[in-house]
Amino acid sequence: MQVQPYLQFDGRCEEAIEFYKSALGAEVETIMRFKDGPDCMEMPAGTEDKVLHSCFRIGDSQIMASDGYCKGKPDFQGFSLTIAAPNTAEADRLFNALSKDGAVQMPLAETFFSPRFGMVADRFGVSWMIVTMREGAAKAA
Repeated sequence: MQVQPYLQFDGRCEEAIEFYKSALGAEVETIMRFKDGPDCMEMPAGTEDKVLHSCFRIGDSQIMASDGYCKGKPDFQGFSLTIAAPNTAEADRLFNALSKDGAVQMPLAETFFSPRFGMVADRFGVSWMIVTMREGAAKAA
């Protein structure tokens, strides 16, 4: 069994995928447009080229996403996506990339549990936690 996030960008999915490609090295596996869906689908006018379904990878993780109802107001609340960076330099790079045009929720800093931990909402409102595990911590977890 596996749990995978499915993000609804409400009309900004392709923009988000391009951002994650440049910021996080995301690799696109699938993009299906509304115009490629079944003929019986009802879709708002002007959304033919919007993303009906997509799948992309960030490292070993698969994320699915869509433009949803294409109303332009994505709303991501009550969860965060977490990236375990292999070292502090990579944690800094990832945090800075996600922070561009986003909102820092907790500045990246050393904590009692990590040499680097921070929280940021990216430009789409998706909340991310960046953490670097202390040496030996991954084996204990």
